[in-house]
Amino acid sequence: MAVKDLIITKKCLFICNGGSCLKKNAEEVTQSVRKQLKLFDLDDVYHTVRTKCIGRCDDAPVVLVAPDNIWLKEVTADKCSSILHEIESNKIENSIHYLFKMGESQIKSNSIPTKYRK
Repeated sequence: MAVKDLIITKKCLFICNGGSCLKKNAEEVTQSVRKQLKLFDLDDVYHTVRTKCIGRCDDAPVVLVAPDNIWLKEVTADKCSSILHEIESNKIENSIHYLFKMGESQIKSNSIPTKYRK
């Protein structure tokens, strides 16, 4: 297994590969993100981590962008290129895949825990 030099890494993408996300093709999303990063020559700038469940199963597949603390929902393999472009151009908050940024008071999801509904 190779060891990645994290010195020039700017962002980390945590890609959920828990049960619900896997059922909605999270492994394909993981592979597509990694392929697109190589194509855009961003492989050293971004680090990807395949995780187990990160708790937003109804919004699967989910990706967490750190250190921006941005959560993305319903990510598909065919949209990874445009999502990376939106992250790079700081326009991800306008994306249909944008779910939530830590510190915000609203989640852009059809699945909101009952205690947070208005």
